Amino acid sequence: MDYCLERLVGRIDSEEGDKLKDLILSDRLSKLIRMRLEMQVPYASKWPQALSIQSQPMNLPTRMKQRGVLVDEIWHAAGDAGLDIDWYVKRTVLGGIYSTSEVYMVTDNSPELGDTWTFVDRRIKDALDLEKTVQEAANLAEAVGAGWAAQCRGSLRELFKDEVV
Repeated sequence: MDYCLERLVGRIDSEEGDKLKDLILSDRLSKLIRMRLEMQVPYASKWPQALSIQSQPMNLPTRMKQRGVLVDEIWHAAGDAGLDIDWYVKRTVLGGIYSTSEVYMVTDNSPELGDTWTFVDRRIKDALDLEKTVQEAANLAEAVGAGWAAQCRGSLRELFKDEVV
């Protein structure tokens, strides 16, 4: 795992990583996940056993640390350097996408893992669409709240216009 992470960081730091800057965010994330998953292809026949070993309680701390470093590297390479509350959410979501893609890959029998790459692209798109939807909902709630507050102030002024305050 650490070896593959080092290889991924090396690819990110190379000319290949420079090409990522020209891609939109969803394509950068998909490409980075694909780069990392492709490193597991030579071990595909043994990867289910590796996942099983990684999931054993005594191995979970190491696995979680490695996964955290991996998704952090991917987000940094994709251009995210934020340190706000979204930092945790983004990394948790990307970790979930990576993990499910990893499991999907070990069951994929399509030519050149085409179904896996489609799966990755869709999960990234779904996650980014969800983030956009949550932001739009927050903006709507803020606008409705501001409108409601203005309405209440107007109604209270009308109600108490003859009162000395």
